[in-house]
Amino acid sequence: MTSALAPEGDKGEPRSQGLVPRHVAVVMDGNGRWARARYMPRFFGHKAGVDALVRAVNLFADRGVEYLSVFAFSSENWKRPSEEVSGLMSLVLVAVSKYLGKLAKDGVRIRIVGDRSAVSDKLREAWEQAEALTRENTRITLAVAFNYGGRWDMVQAARRAVAEGLAPEQIDETWLSRHMALAFAPDPDLFIRTGGEMRISNFMLWQSAYAEFYFTDCLWPDFGAEEIDRALAAFAQRDRRFGMIRPPVVQAAE
Repeated sequence: MTSALAPEGDKGEPRSQGLVPRHVAVVMDGNGRWARARYMPRFFGHKAGVDALVRAVNLFADRGVEYLSVFAFSSENWKRPSEEVSGLMSLVLVAVSKYLGKLAKDGVRIRIVGDRSAVSDKLREAWEQAEALTRENTRITLAVAFNYGGRWDMVQAARRAVAEGLAPEQIDETWLSRHMALAFAPDPDLFIRTGGEMRISNFMLWQSAYAEFYFTDCLWPDFGAEEIDRALAAFAQRDRRFGMIRPPVVQAAE
């Protein structure tokens, strides 16, 4: 049976004005290539990626971002070599043990989104501990998508509609949005992908309808303050219309 976080709180709307996005989504790509360039096993790239994430959370928070959602492990990543998958699972446990205290002290609220049924009891317990310890933090919310896929998210919401016996006319965009795995957060304003690829890879398909996209060749372990500022500067230059058109400027008659 699949599971998703229950919706809670005021979801709000994407921020249409202002220089700083309220919610940033990130596909953290390039860990393997980062390690390969240094003649190291891929695992060391993933480890460096965790370190980069901890740095990035605080950098985004310092700049006024309220929500940071990251794609840590997709539902398709199970197809990778078993040794790599096993290493990633172990790395998550190590990362929680190593960084949970720091993140909690830094005011980070942690949420885990995705299908938890396929992971070990030990990993689920670590996630529950992280969420419980940081529940009251308000500086920034870090949503870690693990065993997550955008299509899975829409399917699990649709299944909830069926389970609740809703009639077709009762199901609309608002209902579905409130039953997505990230219903606790506003839709992302800015969607970043590192590593040079220009695709979203099944991440937050529903929520990213009006997000601004930013692609960079920078590999995730190298994604630091300079790259973050560059992405935020690019976002500040975007003209967000949400499907509308901007009225023409009428010159005053002389």
